Parts: sequence; C-alpha cells; structure tokens
Amino acid sequence: MSEESAVLHFSNEGIATVTLNRPELHNAFDEELIERLGDIFEDVGHQEGVRAVVVAAAGKSYCAGADLNWMKRAAGFTEEDNREDAKALGRMLKNLQNIPKPTIALVQGAAYGGGLGLVAACDIAIGVKSAKFCLSEVKLGLLPAVISPYVVEAMGVRACRRYFLTAEVFDAETAHHYGLLHELVDDVHDLAHARDAILKQVMANAPGAMADSKDLIYTVANLPIDQDLISVTASRIAARRKTDEGKEGITAFLEKRKATWNKT
Repeated sequence: MSEESAVLHFSNEGIATVTLNRPELHNAFDEELIERLGDIFEDVGHQEGVRAVVVAAAGKSYCAGADLNWMKRAAGFTEEDNREDAKALGRMLKNLQNIPKPTIALVQGAAYGGGLGLVAACDIAIGVKSAKFCLSEVKLGLLPAVISPYVVEAMGVRACRRYFLTAEVFDAETAHHYGLLHELVDDVHDLAHARDAILKQVMANAPGAMADSKDLIYTVANLPIDQDLISVTASRIAARRKTDEGKEGITAFLEKRKATWNKT
C-alpha cells in the first residue's frame, strides 16, 4: 500500500476505488487528506472511462473524524483561517457529491464526524454490522456545520435533531434504519461481495442516464409538484429519449439483447 494518505486505483472495468490510507490514525482527516480527496474526486468525476467510484478505507476504521494534530493546529487559527479550513472540507464533499457516476461507500469500524459526512455524501452506502457512528462535535463545543447538508439529507431532520444534540454513538442497525446505510453485512470480508453485487447492477445501466438521474434528483428534491415541475421533468425525459443512449437502450430492449454499455 502506498504511503499516500489516499490511494486511487482503476480497474479494467472502469471502477475507480479511492482508499483512505491512514490506518494507524483510523483514517482521521487532516489538511493533506482532505485536499487529496478533493482533488481525486474532482479528477475521477471528469474521467469518461470511469463507470463507478468506490470510497473505502484501510484498516479497522473508516474515518474517525478530525486528526488530533490537525485539531491542535486549528486551535491557533484565526476566524478567517478556520473559514478557509472548513471550505476545504466543503469542497471535498461537494466534489464527491458532484461525481456524475454512482459512488459507493464501504464502511467498517468508526465513521465519526467528517467520516460520517463522507458516507452521507456517497450515493450508496454499505456497512459492516459492527460499524459505529457519531456526530461528536457538540462535545467539543463545536457543530457539524460543513457536513450537515449531507447528513440531514441522508438521515432526515428528526434523526439529526437527536444525534446532533446528544453526540451519542449509534450502531449500524440505527444508521440503516435512518437511511445513512442502505445495506448491512455481517463482517468486513462480506463488503467485497456486497460491493460487487451493487457494481453488477450499475454496470448494466447507461452511464449518461445515471448521470442525468443524479442531476434530476437534486433538481426535483423539495420542489412542489406543480405545472412548472411537470414541464421540467417532461423536457428531461423528452431530451433523453433523443440521445444515442436512449435510442440504443430502447432498440436493445426490443431486439432482446444487451445494450452496448452493458458489460455484465
């Protein structure tokens, strides 16, 4: 394993795997790791050959939140320093969310603070039943500000009102109940099987259609179902039907064959 804080690997099938690689520190965030992840997510988002992105972690923990040495340095920051520091985390998470391909988090051990935010920013999250989660910021006199849009979206307002305020540790079953995790597996060795099952599903789908579907979700979320929204969604499907993917998908279905993008 490379000594880099995050390792990027590409498979022949077009799967990009990003692995947090500070296992001795439970993959805790510092400036360098956040910047590297932000750059990686921006890069893979623009690579046409990438079909899906897996966000995993080396060692016993997914990400234990903030690195202690980083916290010590931040204690001497000015307010402007702190603002720029927080913006770097915001950039990283937004770059992850903006990736126009399916993103899949594979979670083991602790996912605390920013690590929980990383899980929430992925499209799909699979976790080991022994995984633990915590939004511990208020114990430190802080708040989970930068990760909050992703966590509230993933878990819902009601759950966040509890876990933002109590800072209690909750288990994978609870994370699954509230929607932070989509699927649970018995142990870390089962993560690969669950990952492969999800990848088999998404690799059968049209890349452009999935990118447009992700954009569609953020377009329609929380909007009233009125004539304007009906017009927007009608225009979206009309445009997609005229794309090469749309034409190929329908033709392949009618001819009872796999579409050209389906490599499963």
